[in-house]
Amino acid sequence: MRSLLYIIAVIMIIGWAIGVFAYTATGLIHALLVIAVIALLLGIIRRDTAV
Repeated sequence: MRSLLYIIAVIMIIGWAIGVFAYTATGLIHALLVIAVIALLLGIIRRDTAV
């Protein structure tokens, strides 16, 4: 499950980067960035508590 969260986060960050450089759908792209950061933080928090 953790690897799935990282894959989704990476895809969202790539989508955000493409959107920023293309100047299209900026609101959606920034929402994707926030979701990706939250997914990464959840993955880090869950990994730290499991150890």
